[in-house]
Amino acid sequence: MPVLLAPEQAPTLQTLLANANILGLDCRPLETDNEPSPRIRGLGSLLSAGPEEISFLANPRLSHQLSSCRAAAVIMTEADRQRHAVADAPYKVVLCPEPYLMYALLAQWFDQHRLEGLAAGIHPSATIAPDAQVAPDVSVGPHCVVESGVRIGAGTRLGPGCIIGAGSTLGRDCLLHARVTLYHGVSVGDRAILHAGCVLGADGFGFAPDPRSGSGAWTKIAQIGGVQLGDDVEIGANTTVDRGAIENTIIGDGVKLDNQIMIAHNVKIGEHTAIAACVGVAGSTIIGKRCTIGGAAMLSGHLVLGDDVHVSGGTAITSSVSEPGRYTGVYPFAAHRDWQHNAAVISQLAQLRRRVRATEKNNS
Repeated sequence: MPVLLAPEQAPTLQTLLANANILGLDCRPLETDNEPSPRIRGLGSLLSAGPEEISFLANPRLSHQLSSCRAAAVIMTEADRQRHAVADAPYKVVLCPEPYLMYALLAQWFDQHRLEGLAAGIHPSATIAPDAQVAPDVSVGPHCVVESGVRIGAGTRLGPGCIIGAGSTLGRDCLLHARVTLYHGVSVGDRAILHAGCVLGADGFGFAPDPRSGSGAWTKIAQIGGVQLGDDVEIGANTTVDRGAIENTIIGDGVKLDNQIMIAHNVKIGEHTAIAACVGVAGSTIIGKRCTIGGAAMLSGHLVLGDDVHVSGGTAITSSVSEPGRYTGVYPFAAHRDWQHNAAVISQLAQLRRRVRATEKNNS
């Protein structure tokens, strides 16, 4: 069940919508009577929302759920209201041109209101270096370690067990969940959200072969670059962003990284790119602005994706892509025996190509 605000904390529907209007969305309740504006304690789906929650219709295929919805209010477009109106509905209709965006903004509002209840200050079990610069209203949770030379901006919150390495910086209003680790020299902009277990600034995978050993040994390349995050970046649980070998690994403003992603050393990701879970990005890859990369996709190193490139899940990108558009390279699954037969044919395509070319040459 979703967490609801206490009744005395719950805003009226009008107050809630006034906040959304401030954020730039034109939304208004469709008044059908003189009843007082209901109080809204939280958000819910069309099927689960109760009489003190607000819901939304963003997918017209779910419009049949309106007939059984018990929410206090439902956000929808004018077109959906006209097509899917329910007679004598128990909920108020809130008209909005972007219901899904409205839902996202309201979810932020409720979550922020919940977080405001967390007390600022430093937990007695936390360790703060004497020369660390921590703003007065920062919240530092149990067993955190803040090393020498760290700077943490106003309004930032550190969950239990976070480690902020020497010389790292955190901007204003960041939220670090439990056990986030920043190695030394990591820079994080304002309003970042870093989820549990993510690691920024671990060494990149850099080793030079050492022929002196005669046994194929490797010599470690010290990674002396850093990691630089812009503003409004969100990084999911157990995602890793390696530090650069010489220059910084750079994550641009507004980038969203899902859980369990691997970003290698010297990668650069442009503004407002979103990457889904389990993606691997090899070293020195450059990803442009507004790209999307589906889950479990793989990007080889030293290549460039231009702006507005969209990679489907499971796709392997092995060369640069300059033209905007969607790119897919997933081989369809099949029964194992059929897959083996198809794979055997594919392995002979080069030979078949040579034979076709020879035949065409002879015919000409």
